[in-house]
Amino acid sequence: MNPTEKVTASIAAIMDPIGISARRAAAALALSGNDDRNRALLAAAAAIRVSSADILAANEVDVHEGKAKGLRGAMLDRLMLDADRVEAMATGIESVAELSNPIGKVIAEWDRPNGLKIQRITVPLGVIGIIYESRPNVTADAAVLCLKAGNASILRGGSESVRSSSAIFACLRDGLAVAGIDTDAVQMVPTTDRAAVGYMLSSMSEWIDVVIPRGGKSLIQRVREDARVPVIGHLEGICHVYLHAAADVDMARDIVLNAKMRRTGVCGAAETILVDRSAADRLLPAVLAALIDAGCEVRGDAEVTALVSGVRAASEVDWSTEYLDAIISVRVVDDIDQAIAHIGQYGSSHTESIVTADMAAAEKFLREVDSAIVLQNASTQFADGGEFGMGAEIGISTGRVHARGPVGAEQLTSYKYIVRGSGQVRP
Repeated sequence: MNPTEKVTASIAAIMDPIGISARRAAAALALSGNDDRNRALLAAAAAIRVSSADILAANEVDVHEGKAKGLRGAMLDRLMLDADRVEAMATGIESVAELSNPIGKVIAEWDRPNGLKIQRITVPLGVIGIIYESRPNVTADAAVLCLKAGNASILRGGSESVRSSSAIFACLRDGLAVAGIDTDAVQMVPTTDRAAVGYMLSSMSEWIDVVIPRGGKSLIQRVREDARVPVIGHLEGICHVYLHAAADVDMARDIVLNAKMRRTGVCGAAETILVDRSAADRLLPAVLAALIDAGCEVRGDAEVTALVSGVRAASEVDWSTEYLDAIISVRVVDDIDQAIAHIGQYGSSHTESIVTADMAAAEKFLREVDSAIVLQNASTQFADGGEFGMGAEIGISTGRVHARGPVGAEQLTSYKYIVRGSGQVRP
């Protein structure tokens, strides 16, 4: 046996039992009661609060090693936990528990002339593989949303957050045990070997029904290319804020500042500002001054650099760049049609916002921009399942098949048809 075959065999010995036990747990979980699943969620939230000090201690080691490996900026922000973030994790789990039961909902029902009674009802997807980087909180978000929707989950977090994620994972398993639910309903890949990711994608279609990646462009691209099962997710978050001619300057400043600088490393952070030429000299000085004062590097086209000092010249590549950093590009457009065309050419179908007092313009933008999330007079950083009332999210999907936008518990279901007859046979 050559070295490659040995590695594959050893990874298979780790991963195959996980897949087998996940499939077994998923079958039981699909038949579980909503009260039992909620009991597991609430117990997990309580365990996270009790274990907060342990989680933070583990995270401190992860952060220290991350810095030593050269992690910085957005990556460190994603990795780092504090007491508030741990509490937000626990609160998010409780919010998911408060959601209505996503399983067994009657989506539609009708009677046929022959007397057949047909219902379309929601059912779990089955076993969901989640592959993610950096953010240890995804361990909780992903697992609890899957659990709420009756799905078993297999978690594979990044090596940089392995200690933090493991501490959180232990709390989730405690919650399952308290509720009497098979603890294999939530599993974590116990190795940081990258070969485990490849094995999940290529060799576990017998057990995994869907894969959801959450991380950088290279990870998501790899998952899309290598997965042998359906993938839910987005490749990039190139989000735009369009300042229409009828935008209020104070509102425009506040929205842009929040959309870019609240957290620069999230996928809903704005990366490009578009502004109508007729309002550029009225809007841009205040908007860009606020960004620059907040430490943001601004890159603009020729009209922008001529209008506002301290702006660097943008290049063509800026319009299609997801910075995930305190950098933003700014472009002057003729009108709303050119703004929509720019978004269509350079955007990633994630999240776009228009700032305007003109309702007709707003409706045109909301109708014609083909992105998963489109807002009027609000920050792009509302692109978040928690802010949508979903309790949490497993990610943002920009695809057009199955889920689109924030992926919460409801989006982690499929459906089946139940047909009730009284002896009918087909002629």
